[in-house]
Amino acid sequence: MAQRFDNVRLEKGMYHEAGRSFTQVLEKLDPSEQYRGTALEGLDAYQRQLKRFDIRVKGAGSDVVEKFFKTAQSAVLFPEYIARAVKAGMEEANVLPDITATETVIDGMDYRSILSVPEEERELKQVAEGASIPQTTVRTRDNLVKLHKRGRMLVASYEAIRFQKLDLFSVTLRQIGAQIGRMLLEDAVDVIVNGDGNGNPAKVSSVAQAGKLTYEDLVAFWNDFEPYQLNALLVGTDTLPKLLDLRQMRDPEAGLDFHGTGRMVTPMGAKVLRSSAVPAGKILGLDKNYALEMVKAGDVMVEYDKIIDRQLERAAITTISGYAKIFEDASRVLTV
Repeated sequence: MAQRFDNVRLEKGMYHEAGRSFTQVLEKLDPSEQYRGTALEGLDAYQRQLKRFDIRVKGAGSDVVEKFFKTAQSAVLFPEYIARAVKAGMEEANVLPDITATETVIDGMDYRSILSVPEEERELKQVAEGASIPQTTVRTRDNLVKLHKRGRMLVASYEAIRFQKLDLFSVTLRQIGAQIGRMLLEDAVDVIVNGDGNGNPAKVSSVAQAGKLTYEDLVAFWNDFEPYQLNALLVGTDTLPKLLDLRQMRDPEAGLDFHGTGRMVTPMGAKVLRSSAVPAGKILGLDKNYALEMVKAGDVMVEYDKIIDRQLERAAITTISGYAKIFEDASRVLTV
């Protein structure tokens, strides 16, 4: 029989359970299913613990940081609060879901992606009676996916932040998350352009007149993606003005939408994503359904021992991830 949320004993060892996050450990002890039809429906196990200790982390009536450290058990909740605030920052203006086909979470540090090798062309040709059916062989790639550890060091004494409102402190943590998110996007761009170490850099479509982008160049770029679909464009800050300055991109009706909402015109139906991580003079095109796999070694990690035992001081906030190409031809580079 599961314990009720106000009887769960919290201890920092709950962060150590292999293959489970802190919230998943709490959910195992205090399943959310038992609160259906009650006033606590809609809260996960962690949020119920915040309610148990009367800790408000959002809004004008949010508590101060010191509230987490009133008891030894409530202090255990603080690293998860940091991790959630950082993840919220990573998800703000996050374009990774728009360029990755799938996300793989692994427990270790070694991972090989798969490679699809068709015996013939990818078209499904007619097979005569008694003839062999063309095969597609799926095997692991030769080289491991390169995983990178990205993060920031949070340095703050307990005395400096104890009376700060949690709502304000969350803004700082979200900004750290946004910085980590930009690092992850830089890693993704590097793999798209240079490959994942398996000899698969993106094919380059050169522009006839260097430095000048034309609508015909975009049409040719779009046409090169057959049999894939060009549905995402990653554009650098130096190249984006050239794209938006095209006469076809300055259509009056489309311009009204851009000026009113900030949503850019979508050439050939491709979503335009701005990023300073894109190399100068490059436009990256992808079929986001087939181009890139994101590999993560766990979730956002926070050095919980230092935070709980020493009341913050210095704490590393890190994430380990990497990228692998799924189908090489599903991403290309347009040189401007």
